[in-house]
Amino acid sequence: MRAPGLLLVAATAALAVACAPADQTAPPTNQVDGVTCTKDKLPTLTPGKITFGTDQPAYEPWFVDDEPANGKGFESAVAYALAEELGYAKGDVVWTRVPFNAAIQPGKKTYDMDLNEFSITDERRQAVDFSAPYYDVDQAVITLKSSKAAAVKTLAELKQVKIGAQVGTTSFDAAERLQPEQDVAVYNTNDDAKAALRAGQIDALVVDLPTAFFITSAELTDGLIVGQVPAGDGKPEQFGIVLDKGSPLTACVSTAVENLRAKGTLAGIEREWLSAAGTAPELK
Repeated sequence: MRAPGLLLVAATAALAVACAPADQTAPPTNQVDGVTCTKDKLPTLTPGKITFGTDQPAYEPWFVDDEPANGKGFESAVAYALAEELGYAKGDVVWTRVPFNAAIQPGKKTYDMDLNEFSITDERRQAVDFSAPYYDVDQAVITLKSSKAAAVKTLAELKQVKIGAQVGTTSFDAAERLQPEQDVAVYNTNDDAKAALRAGQIDALVVDLPTAFFITSAELTDGLIVGQVPAGDGKPEQFGIVLDKGSPLTACVSTAVENLRAKGTLAGIEREWLSAAGTAPELK
């Protein structure tokens, strides 16, 4: 039989626990940097909704049929997986169209976060926040089988042809690295660049590798991938979700991306929408 004194101590301890101040309880596990990462607490543009931005047109394989809300394509699927990870239903997701360059300019945003194949760079970090990376990407050079660029096998040979890329992209940065002593043709969109390639105004076009596979297999009847472009600093180029500079959402979004990676969700989405593309030789 337990001694009366011990019973009194136990009862007192239990009472103390029951009456402990609320601020002594452990913080919620879904709290990051002082922000509670739940739908009812996240300070989104519209309470209870989450607004994603992307460009128009939105290209495959990142989006399908230029319709971000259908959940098809790699980045559309990532957006909906991220929304679910943060507690939002599909019906809570809103899409808005934002031109590529405008999305990474300083100033008030019309989106909570933007997915548009934005590579994480130090220069862009000065104007916007980035989430943890959700995809490692390579750049590639494409051409037409009838173009003189079709015979290119090395980086040195590539210097002898006229190349172009979309303005403000890391594809354009890669093109400038490839031809530092020449003017790279610059276009507002990849559609404009493809039209220039077809018209013979340029010999080759630099785009990210998954886009290269889609363009050469589905959009150009005689398209050809010349090869992959080595990274400028030897480090992998990575896509990140863009948020407003200093956004209170950034830490929660990064945590959600890392959770999706740990669960294998990102890998599964990549297999579904990107892995079928294949590989291409690296230009040296």
